[in-house]
Amino acid sequence: MPAATALAPRAALYQEVAERLRQRIFSRELAPGSWIDELRIAQELGISRTPLREALKVLAAEGLVTMKLRRGAYVTEVSEQDLREVYELLALLEADAAAAACSRASAEQLQQLQDLHQQLEVAADAQTGSRERFFALNEAFHRQLLDISGNRWRAQVVSDLRQVMKLKRHGSLLREGRLHESLLEHRALMAALEQRDADAARSLMAQHFEHGMQAAI
Repeated sequence: MPAATALAPRAALYQEVAERLRQRIFSRELAPGSWIDELRIAQELGISRTPLREALKVLAAEGLVTMKLRRGAYVTEVSEQDLREVYELLALLEADAAAAACSRASAEQLQQLQDLHQQLEVAADAQTGSRERFFALNEAFHRQLLDISGNRWRAQVVSDLRQVMKLKRHGSLLREGRLHESLLEHRALMAALEQRDADAARSLMAQHFEHGMQAAI
């Protein structure tokens, strides 16, 4: 493993440490179920264990880390039931957000969503696309839709749930054929949003997550 660059001390150092660990978890450098060696990581980052422990508390609150009494911190393992429950909640919250966006979105905001969707089309192309870029754009599309819907509490809950979902490393989109299916679902959703059809948008988003769950589990 290459040596990590030391972090500069600052008031919110633990937040930067949390982000470093978050990326290690998502990349599987820290695998699900693995013990987090606080001493080794603190030495790699050139920090004391105090900001590291604060960072672990942040990740524990997000569900990415599990704290075990007298045993330390472990990367959370997501069970099939955990994943099912996350998808079910995301379906409810994001379907509601899609319906709300139909009435709240300005023409400019709809165009921004359309631009993101067009980038998804390119990223999904077998010849010129990039799977990792599709993942990033897909997340950006959903985040933009949440922003448009205008409920910051819903957006926060969805953000936390998506962190847990990432522990499966985009499992649903890695299933053969699922990425193309997801793109088709986005096309239909985008059409409903442009027509400002709240009922259709709600139904299509719920189906989108239902199909994602079926692919992931």
